[in-house]
Amino acid sequence: MKSVRGVVVGAGVVGLSTAVCIAENLPLCSVTLLSEKFSPDTTSDGAAGIVLAAEFPDILLERQRRWFKDSFDNLLAIAQSQHSPDAGVILSSGWQIFKEVPTNRKPFWSDFVTGFRTMTDGELKRFPDHKFGQAFTTVKCECSTYLPWLEERFRKAGGQVEQRKVNSLQELSDSFDFIVNCSGLGSKQLVGDASVYPVRGQVLKVDAPWLTHFIRDGDGKTYIYPGIHSVTIGGTRQEGDWRLHVDKGDTDGILDRCSRLEPSLKKANVLSEWVGLRPSRRNPRVEREWLQLQGRMVPVVHNYGHGGWGVTIAWGTALDALELVRQCLKEMPQQAKL
Repeated sequence: MKSVRGVVVGAGVVGLSTAVCIAENLPLCSVTLLSEKFSPDTTSDGAAGIVLAAEFPDILLERQRRWFKDSFDNLLAIAQSQHSPDAGVILSSGWQIFKEVPTNRKPFWSDFVTGFRTMTDGELKRFPDHKFGQAFTTVKCECSTYLPWLEERFRKAGGQVEQRKVNSLQELSDSFDFIVNCSGLGSKQLVGDASVYPVRGQVLKVDAPWLTHFIRDGDGKTYIYPGIHSVTIGGTRQEGDWRLHVDKGDTDGILDRCSRLEPSLKKANVLSEWVGLRPSRRNPRVEREWLQLQGRMVPVVHNYGHGGWGVTIAWGTALDALELVRQCLKEMPQQAKL
């Protein structure tokens, strides 16, 4: 008999990863996943899904390294297993190139990806506007396949799934003993976090099966990521922009910039265009608190604000959230007596 009832709010890559971690590791918990949107309608579904990272300013680097390593190792194990095609997780090799030599030539995550090295002058010749580059093999996650695979894994672990909009944490307090908030941009309203903001991203899927290596400009605004069924090219990073419609000017800019890096893209047919809003914050919020809801104290674990790095660190922050839930469960009897 499951004795503790928990709920995870949000079914993007962070919410699903967190729900799976809790359901698989805490068998005494009955876990429900609640979300207004599920795949293929989440922000994560449009993510390019390549695993590399930026540095968050106010989080200990050691913690960020752990998030990256835990996530990378988890996805690498899937990519190298029989589950790779069903999960949509593959290895991807390529180059990250810079117009100016970056201050940090060896980012904190370089030890965890495979074969990280500085590009040779010969390799850089094809990118005359760029002075420096890094070559490595990482993991690419096709979220439109990965999210349903995670959801199935969650159900197999005994998880329940319910599609509905959660307007307030108050409405969950009667039914659940703990709440895990993975609502991304929704946290602006759900928990009143004014520091969450959208960063608009527009990408195209093109048919270019001859491309096998990724190319990413270090500024994060131009990238070419070959996947299983198509190549994702982008992009935009428009802070505070809530527009969800496709912008023709952005499409033309993406095609122009990407074709300069990879001229053969001029021969590629555009299959689709997509816009999503990255749930951004100065730093991701991965912490717990006790809130008074409907007259009783309820533990709430937050795991949101990953911006464009959701796929990259989702599993690492999910393991942190799992540990925070464990701490809450230890304190729960004591709270119940108050």
